[in-house]
Amino acid sequence: MSDLRIVVLGYIVRGPLGGLAWHHAQYVLGLTRLGHDVLFVEDSDDYPACYDPQTDSMSVDPTYGLSFIRNFFNKLGLGDRWAYHDAHAETWHGSAFTRVADFCRTADLVLNLSGVNPAREWWTEIPARALVDTDPVFTQIRHLTDDAERELAKRHTVFFSFGENIKTTSCKIPDDGFTWQATRQPIVLDAWAVTPGRAAGKWTTVMQWDSYAAREYGGRRFGMKSESFGDYIDLPDRTGQLFELALGSANAPREELQSKGWQVCDPREPTRDPWTYQSYLQESKAEWSVAKHGYATSRSGWFSERSAAYLASGRPVVTQETGFSEWMETGSGVLSFSNCDEAIKGVEEVARRYDFHCRAAREIVAEYFDARKVLTHLLERAFVNSV
Repeated sequence: MSDLRIVVLGYIVRGPLGGLAWHHAQYVLGLTRLGHDVLFVEDSDDYPACYDPQTDSMSVDPTYGLSFIRNFFNKLGLGDRWAYHDAHAETWHGSAFTRVADFCRTADLVLNLSGVNPAREWWTEIPARALVDTDPVFTQIRHLTDDAERELAKRHTVFFSFGENIKTTSCKIPDDGFTWQATRQPIVLDAWAVTPGRAAGKWTTVMQWDSYAAREYGGRRFGMKSESFGDYIDLPDRTGQLFELALGSANAPREELQSKGWQVCDPREPTRDPWTYQSYLQESKAEWSVAKHGYATSRSGWFSERSAAYLASGRPVVTQETGFSEWMETGSGVLSFSNCDEAIKGVEEVARRYDFHCRAAREIVAEYFDARKVLTHLLERAFVNSV
């Protein structure tokens, strides 16, 4: 699996935030490091979808996002590997926009990350077309309830999901008829510096209270993080530790959280660019986080790309169980919980053996998330299992 031409479809110009940018860029960087010819392509879609964190607004104007990706990809050495199609202005941007058509005509594979790009003629004829589902449960429900989403999914030849338990009997992800295979976030290890941990620092996370409305399907409810958080609201008082939430969503109960001892900050500051995001993780003691209720109640096996980035920075992670302990070793570096007592024990264990868990965090990410392993495995299956 060498010397492939690969198109990565993603979401950076429209979502110019540090964590989202790293999530997508590590596919491009990791595949390039493996020796492949890679092009990142993004499409505006046909509705106002460009987020500007300076004004906290959505529009059709990609100016902010174009500057964001240009600076980011230049620093990664990928300055000639991106293009953006602005359907509203009927024009292309980016260092590689003049060669998109020729590149796609000879490409071997397209990786459509999260399915957030529309079907366009420049990629739908590429022989192998992989849909990478990063939002398990909710993706499958969309395919079962939204004809347009299902038709977009049918444009692909192979299907991967961050819901790593999707084929197990314990998993309750609804069956949408597509043949899903497990995958996970690739981490380019040398892009993440390991700095000394801050034992007296804050436990942090970056999160949305409600990303979108909860879903119901087959008599079951699948909610957001807002439905997971309630059982843990007294955690600061019960542990005596410092906790900070870089918290998005207009409806998040910030005053109530602060009254319970949580520090709350605007997530646009730590996610202002990829480097402030890395610094925020490095300056943290560790991550503590809940998962979307839907991920947990379905036993999806999902594990956050953000948590993987904490691990890569040498920071332990204490996070809500979604079934990921069925495929990943936990207890060192990564500690899971399913109730408040378990969450408290996890926090106390990390505090008790902090340096040990910091070392274990980096070992865990190297074992399970190293981009060389994750992407090689994905590519092997993308061609063998294409239909």
